Amino acid sequence: LLLLLALGRAAALSGGMLYPRETPSRERKELGGIWSFRADFSPGRDAGFVQRWYRQPLRQTGPVIDMPVPASFNDITQDPNLENYIGWVWYEKEVLLPLRWLQDDHNTRVVLRFGSAHYYSIVWVNGVQVVEHEGGHLPFEADISSIVQGSPEIPCRITVALNNTLTPHTLPPGSIQYMNDKTKYPKNYFVQNIRFDFFNYAGIHRPVVLYTTPSVYIDDITVTTTSSESVAMVQYQVSVVGSTLYSLSLNLRDQEGKVVATGDGPAGELKVLNPNLWWPYLMHENPGYRYSLEVKMQAQANGALLEDVYTLPVGIRTVHVTSTQFLINGKPFYFHGVNKHEDADIRGKGLDWPLLVKDFNLLRWLGANSFRTSHYPYAEEIMDLCDAYGFVVIDECPGVGIKMLESFGNKSLQHHLVVMEELIRRDKNRPSVVMWSVANEPASELPPAAYYFKTVIAHTKALDPSRPVTYVTEANYAQDRGAPYVDVICVNSYFSWYHDPGHLEVIPVQLTTQFDNWYKTYQKPIIQSEYGADSIPGLHSDPPLMFSEEYQKAMLREYHYVFDKKRKDYVIGELIWNFADFMTNQGTTRVLGNKKGIFTRQRQPKAAAFVLRERYWKLANESSSCLPPIIKSHALFL
Repeated sequence: LLLLLALGRAAALSGGMLYPRETPSRERKELGGIWSFRADFSPGRDAGFVQRWYRQPLRQTGPVIDMPVPASFNDITQDPNLENYIGWVWYEKEVLLPLRWLQDDHNTRVVLRFGSAHYYSIVWVNGVQVVEHEGGHLPFEADISSIVQGSPEIPCRITVALNNTLTPHTLPPGSIQYMNDKTKYPKNYFVQNIRFDFFNYAGIHRPVVLYTTPSVYIDDITVTTTSSESVAMVQYQVSVVGSTLYSLSLNLRDQEGKVVATGDGPAGELKVLNPNLWWPYLMHENPGYRYSLEVKMQAQANGALLEDVYTLPVGIRTVHVTSTQFLINGKPFYFHGVNKHEDADIRGKGLDWPLLVKDFNLLRWLGANSFRTSHYPYAEEIMDLCDAYGFVVIDECPGVGIKMLESFGNKSLQHHLVVMEELIRRDKNRPSVVMWSVANEPASELPPAAYYFKTVIAHTKALDPSRPVTYVTEANYAQDRGAPYVDVICVNSYFSWYHDPGHLEVIPVQLTTQFDNWYKTYQKPIIQSEYGADSIPGLHSDPPLMFSEEYQKAMLREYHYVFDKKRKDYVIGELIWNFADFMTNQGTTRVLGNKKGIFTRQRQPKAAAFVLRERYWKLANESSSCLPPIIKSHALFL
């Protein structure tokens, strides 16, 4: 493979991955904006390494263009070669750091952190390699103190080489196919094959920041909670790096700033009387309640007294799964929500605050209470708002398109385990995350899938025993070799679309049979994790025909009829595919992407959005006696 992914798999990061917050002891510098950018169009995509582009300013290596960060690079220019580019691209940013960060007193750490970059990243600072990371969608960082503090008068030049090539052993997997027929294809022509239905956007997708800590610092915090009606227990573990001689004190504050519990030491339990529990949106009049856990560390180092402070939002809630129910704080929870994508015009998968807030406003308008992070972990900033607003999340790793036999081997398995470690390390303290999903629509009928998913799920449960684990299947119930190991059955089906297209009348029979077969076999609660139909906005047909807005509405209503029967028994949720239209690879069945959204890619509602809104508010009113009367009576007019 000429694309230089033979550099080897980056090892899992050790230590914690706390979100970089400003505190009395920590500062943060955002590096978003315009970066220099250059794609390596050499035949082997290796000119940047052969010529060592990281040794000098990128503009000195050849032509560069401006590139916004965070954003995908694919849709920013008018160059079709960049739109579908596969291989190494190079980013660079020069920044000046505050002098107080650079004083060489050995008491300040300077850390460079990437929220995510797709897919394989190598980072240099002033020509020195500082970190290498495999995988998109998850953060990575490097301590660059020794580099920048040694030469305080020199601007900090950050160089990133990024490769979006997918192989049978990446997550998601893919393969490179070389087209060697010179009568049909240009010289050195190749394509990236993928087995998932969304565009393989690439770039630095999430915020890049520099932040500081003392040289002795709080590295990680782990919190779990239990509760009864009148008392809650908050179990905590704190790890400190840089010294073994330190003291820790903890204050748990409510939203008014009142201290409700105190503790000390690296591990312990905080007792909270009459706690305010974290409740989902539409399940309580005060959803998303979070306390603040303030952790203070003091240590002696280099003749100085160092103090580090970190404040972690904490939601007190419990999750439990029975054979027929999903319980949050001991009460049955019914998922009525969506599947999403990080996807929008121009920016691709890049984090965009206006879009983010708009999406949450649409979710609340819709009456949704949950979503799955299909098909990869979403930005931490999105997850923060889920915690704050009370949206329930099924947190999914990038295990989508695991179809090839070779993607079930030991090399793929080891990488999958590392990805789950990184995901759980990032999101373990989030009350909104109620379940982990380790894959979407894998070829789970293949013989190696049994050992593969047994191992991944056992590893996930060992890392976090407090949450159930699932994966999302489209396999036949009798042939799915991983289903015995999940806690909740999540099943995707597209009756009258991919199966018996155009025949809405088959849905009641086929969907009922699907549910009955899965439950009879496994005696586990079931979520309809995907269902839907494409619709072209403004395309109408009566009687309903495929791709019309009327057909999308009619399909939803047929599914809902069966859901209403089965949710009395063991169906615990329904997640529409999809929240909004999104881009895919070009193909004869895709007209500028996948059109199964109930909103357009520009976030305008189709007719199906109103059908779903009426249903979701009805479900919310049925399931909750806690909604304020103003919401109950005016839900359809919000």
